[in-house]
Amino acid sequence: MTALYLMRVRGFAKVTLIEREEGLLKRASYHNQARVHNGYHYPRSFVTAFRSRVNLPRFLRDYPDVVVRDFTKLYAIARNNSKVTAKQFERFCQGIEASLQPASEELSRLFDDRLIEAVYLTEEYAFNSAVLAAEVSRELDTVGVELRFKSRVTAIRGETGGLGVDVVDEAGGQEEMHCRYLFNCTYSGLNQYGGDFPGTTTRLRHEITEMALVEMPPELRNLGVTVMDGPFFSMMPFPARGLHTLSHVRYTPHLNWEDANGTDPYALLDDYDRASRADWMVRDVARYMSAAARVEYRDSLFEVKTILMKNEGDDGRPILFEQHPQLPGCYSMLGGKIDNIFDALERLDAEPFH
Repeated sequence: MTALYLMRVRGFAKVTLIEREEGLLKRASYHNQARVHNGYHYPRSFVTAFRSRVNLPRFLRDYPDVVVRDFTKLYAIARNNSKVTAKQFERFCQGIEASLQPASEELSRLFDDRLIEAVYLTEEYAFNSAVLAAEVSRELDTVGVELRFKSRVTAIRGETGGLGVDVVDEAGGQEEMHCRYLFNCTYSGLNQYGGDFPGTTTRLRHEITEMALVEMPPELRNLGVTVMDGPFFSMMPFPARGLHTLSHVRYTPHLNWEDANGTDPYALLDDYDRASRADWMVRDVARYMSAAARVEYRDSLFEVKTILMKNEGDDGRPILFEQHPQLPGCYSMLGGKIDNIFDALERLDAEPFH
């Protein structure tokens, strides 16, 4: 999206996108809940919730064929150990102007009311990452962005009038490239460079996470469910596979550590044993929804999730946007959700590119 913006809006003559994978949206954009947020998920971070509400209509307008709407999305508030009560959640949704209705009796009966205080009908959607990748690929081709797959930057250096970067491809071939501007959008790999790159001033934390992919029983197949707000769970349609993701705040994170240059998060993921915790997730979810005991486990998506350490307490997901003064023209950007890309583009609007 940054590459498209630079060509379409700012009139850059040439943009090269260097991608480590063999195609677009193969990693964190795929290995997640496929949720298009509408603010409900962030009752303890008003700014993140409000920006989701602002960005959702634009995402729906720009990528309508990507969005999956043919399911009912429920949010439920747990009676115990929740960081928000039902009344607080209602006031929060009113504050961000998000649609919220009491769920029907039929839907509410899916939950154990001894453990669930209230169930709400909401407006939230899923996205098909495979369809989105195809659409974005066509857009990049139309504006003439050069794509280099199976390649990565290993070092960034300051030069007279610009920047030099060392690029390595999958076969081990090396190339030195030169540019006026560089946008480091490598998610968990933001700080894994040699040369003059100073690293981000914002501290990061990484987690190895597991999204279980499950087949839902008939009575849950057309639902998305999130139980708030604390050590609970979420089940969302995963359109790219025709399954549901099952994530659990306690069991989805397997391992976490603070970011450091020289500790490659993707290398740690490659070496991780990936033993699934799906059974633990299902057993806990079934306490709240008995029908969930009949979900059938199919697969797991393991990925590195990166968050800003300053938001560990409130679950906020602001855009990280830093221009490195030591390297004029070099920017680092990190987003926590697919739909807050528009926040990043607004930040770029303020930059005086020449």
